[in-house]
Amino acid sequence: MAKKIIWSTRSEASFYKVVEYLKENWSDKEIDNFLDATEKVINYISEHPLMFRKTNKKNIHEALVTPQNLLIYKIYVDRIVLIMFYDTRQSPRKKKFK
Repeated sequence: MAKKIIWSTRSEASFYKVVEYLKENWSDKEIDNFLDATEKVINYISEHPLMFRKTNKKNIHEALVTPQNLLIYKIYVDRIVLIMFYDTRQSPRKKKFK
């Protein structure tokens, strides 16, 4: 059974930051590809939350959306909370989440 997906404020902000970057620097095709990949990964997460790599934090996983973007999420009994999108080109020290 699919779990409910909840977007945190931070996940929404980081998602829109990626979209804005793509609008400024790339074409509509790349934006569409990112949106499609994000939707596909979120559907996978909803259906199979343990499918993606576990982090060293309890119940927190990360899914590769594109080679440049990770989606970090937390699994609860009744829902999944999207924590943030993370640019993989950044220093790993910037990948801080709760």
